[in-house]
Amino acid sequence: MIKVRKRKILLLPGDGIGPEVINEVKKIINWFNDNKSLDFGIDEALVGGCSYDKHGTPITDEVFYKALESEVIMLGAVGGPKWDNIEFSKKPERALLKLRKELKLFANLRPAICFEQLVDASTLKPEIVSGLDIMIVRELTGGIYFGEPRGIKPIDNGERKGINTHTYTTSEITRVARIAFDLAKKRSNKVTSCEKSNVMEAGQLWKEEVQELHDKEYKDVELSHMLADNCAMQLLRNPKQFDVIVTDNLFGDMLSDQASMLTGSLGLLPSASLGAKNKDGEMRAMYEPIHGSAPDIAGKEIANPIASILSFAMALRYSLDLDNEADNLEKAVQGVLNDGLRTKDILSEGMKETSTSAMGDAIISKLQ
Repeated sequence: MIKVRKRKILLLPGDGIGPEVINEVKKIINWFNDNKSLDFGIDEALVGGCSYDKHGTPITDEVFYKALESEVIMLGAVGGPKWDNIEFSKKPERALLKLRKELKLFANLRPAICFEQLVDASTLKPEIVSGLDIMIVRELTGGIYFGEPRGIKPIDNGERKGINTHTYTTSEITRVARIAFDLAKKRSNKVTSCEKSNVMEAGQLWKEEVQELHDKEYKDVELSHMLADNCAMQLLRNPKQFDVIVTDNLFGDMLSDQASMLTGSLGLLPSASLGAKNKDGEMRAMYEPIHGSAPDIAGKEIANPIASILSFAMALRYSLDLDNEADNLEKAVQGVLNDGLRTKDILSEGMKETSTSAMGDAIISKLQ
């Protein structure tokens, strides 16, 4: 086989269960290198609370520059109660926000897929969630999380005021909407755009700009608009009405978490944060599970690595143009679930409990 060019993958395990689940991703990357004549170059670095403990900052300049030079960043998880009381600018989560902002990772892709083998793990009725396959596209670098002015300041009578500004521009809206429309064309050709245009001017702009882009470039894609609070209700009432949902940073944060719980376990769901393509068609991207650091189970070998492994499958598909390898990895995960192997978070009667590392090994055996 012909060796492909070396592509840099930066592993940022982070805190809590992050190192355990990223270790399983590392095993799979090495398997692809050894068995498929791929030549991924792996580097590994501290980020989050562990970086603060060692360096006094959640991400060092050295690690940030490594991220700039990498085609794929695989993040585990950051944060935990250990760092609750440190200065806000030094909190572990600031590393994640810096990477998203400085690498211009403006589109967060959050699939919510209900695996047929795990329908009973959802709190909703099987007929509501069986076959569920939604993609939420969240704008990631604008909106109320980054808008200025912001802060806490004293006001009259000894009170204080907290200020956050919700702001969007045409270009911020259209670039993320374009991602959503392009994804929909590869799926069921349907986009639902969510905002609060009834009470927010930024929401009105969002609705108008998404509609204008649709009318100019994507008339063949079905587009509907929905208020974000109604979308939250509809996700519980009839989630299978949706294909691709595109929304802003704040509502995307909430709706994607809600959608993830329709599937039964946070331990199964990946995510991708994508930047714009350069003139050579290359883009920066970061991939991570959505489950967080879960410090209460860290070090116990019971964490579910499937979300991190499926995040790497997304990296193979979106960053590395290796669709066949992505398909094979996703099928390997399905095969292990078909065999009845379960980590503790998705264990049910009649299934076999397995550890974090044994789950990774089982997925590799299916790849073989």
